[in-house]
Amino acid sequence: MPLIAVAIAALAIGFEQLVQWKYGPMGIIAFVMLTVGIKAKNAACGGIGALILVLLLAQSG
Repeated sequence: MPLIAVAIAALAIGFEQLVQWKYGPMGIIAFVMLTVGIKAKNAACGGIGALILVLLLAQSG
């Protein structure tokens, strides 16, 4: 069980670094808002984070 938790944490950190590298500080803010919104079950916070990520993805495409 602890091995799975470590693997998930490593994947999350890796994804966070990828977002920051590709989309800069705004990407990391959006990712944090999305994560906090999901964990806190706050639809507004999660929706704003998701919206910012979608806008960043659309802009780079």
